[in-house]
Amino acid sequence: MTDYQTARVSLGVRLRELRGEAGLSGRELAVRAGWHPSKVSRLERGNQTASVEDLRTWADLCGRSEAAEGLIAQRRSLETHYTSWRRRLSGGNQARQQNAVDLEHRSRSFRIFESVCIPGLLQTPAYARSMIQRAASLYGSPGDVAEGVIKRMERRRILDDRTREFRTLIWEPALSMRQCSLSVLVEQLDDLTGSIRRGRGGIGIVPLAAALTVSPMHGFWIYDDSQVLVETIGAELCLTDADAVTHYQKVFGELARSAVWGAQAVRLVEAVRRGLAAETGAVGGGVGGDGVSGPGQGEAGGG
Repeated sequence: MTDYQTARVSLGVRLRELRGEAGLSGRELAVRAGWHPSKVSRLERGNQTASVEDLRTWADLCGRSEAAEGLIAQRRSLETHYTSWRRRLSGGNQARQQNAVDLEHRSRSFRIFESVCIPGLLQTPAYARSMIQRAASLYGSPGDVAEGVIKRMERRRILDDRTREFRTLIWEPALSMRQCSLSVLVEQLDDLTGSIRRGRGGIGIVPLAAALTVSPMHGFWIYDDSQVLVETIGAELCLTDADAVTHYQKVFGELARSAVWGAQAVRLVEAVRRGLAAETGAVGGGVGGDGVSGPGQGEAGGG
């Protein structure tokens, strides 16, 4: 059980205690609150997160209005572990990137795995713009996409800090996933190749054909072997309980053993790049039919 789930169960236990002290059955409480009878059970078992209004209603019906603030404080602690994207992005894309800057500057060790995109710390401006714009459109966040891109580019500088340790894994399908134009993707792969050659970011590629002992179900970032961030479609999860972190460490280690590094990684990325560029007749230098840049025309070395 993750720390988020544990905290939600703990809140449910407190709700059950209050109901028991008030001498109310679950059905009685539900009727008085105007809820479906199953809602009380879901809240007490930690299968559903109570809203602030739910908590105030619960405390009032149990004759313990003064307990509401304590319940709300417990609920607030959940948000440090589970934050919806609508809430996370409510302050804008620049603010979201600044949160990442703050966390990264507090961290010394990074274990990064991405299965569907190039990690943020390795993105070119154009690729980052596409990714941030997609998120802004999906979640209806403020339109400060350009400011978000600038802040994300600032994050890249940390890769040059030799006092920090980076190991980055990218699953091969992420290299060709069409989340931006072909020209932007080809430039991104050129930049990635340059980073691998320079040893920037400790980058390994997990080949699609590799025999895997674990499933790369989703991307995740491990900070200082004590905190894991997972981005889902609906929310950002922050896991800090030792059991959860240990499992992510194990999965990262297994994926790392299946990865290729150095010259092998470069060859794999270049093969993907050639395949993408060939679609537009831009395998060589220069610019092809849809504006795909040739080698050296991208953002290599940028950041």
